[in-house]
Amino acid sequence: MSTELFPKHYPIDASGWLEGVRHCPSPNFGQRPSGSAISLLVVHNISLPPGQFGGDHIEQFFCNSLDAGKHPYFEEIAEMKVSAHALIRRNGDCVQFVSFLDRAWHAGRSCFDGMEECNDFSIGIELEGADDVPFEIAQYSTLAAICRAVMQRWPAISRSRITGHSDIAPGRKTDPGPAFDWALFLRTLDDHIDASQRGGLTP
Repeated sequence: MSTELFPKHYPIDASGWLEGVRHCPSPNFGQRPSGSAISLLVVHNISLPPGQFGGDHIEQFFCNSLDAGKHPYFEEIAEMKVSAHALIRRNGDCVQFVSFLDRAWHAGRSCFDGMEECNDFSIGIELEGADDVPFEIAQYSTLAAICRAVMQRWPAISRSRITGHSDIAPGRKTDPGPAFDWALFLRTLDDHIDASQRGGLTP
């Protein structure tokens, strides 16, 4: 696979923040319940306004500073208090909002493998996109790099415990949607892990 699919490695520091990405701390988080081990990674998509990419509306939304007057849709969501641990832009750049050690508000009512309230034990990664718009190769690449770092830090997260929002909230959520190529992502993740084991990633 092309080396363009192997971005710079993103270490996770002792405080649960990715190194080498922009940090935009959100107030929308809490402590994980005592005894809740991190064991799931949830993939989402988001675009604001829906279907439009670019700009800083997503960051404003996660930081409670979205101007409701900028778009009719914003009037519906401006008072919501939500977040994700990180956002991957269309060009592959990553912005982190919440430490992985903390509980981001990304999943809502949800269940995985019989365990409810997935926010308690999961990491939520947003991709800038829409259900029916193909994602960019750079996004798969960065997602794979972050997943690799997370899996190294929390070995309970295996390939089978990387899932979509629609899988933990069926009937309520549809993201990351049919345009997200799970087969391509998993191949990218496997190749990325293989390359790292051979020393092929930038430290």
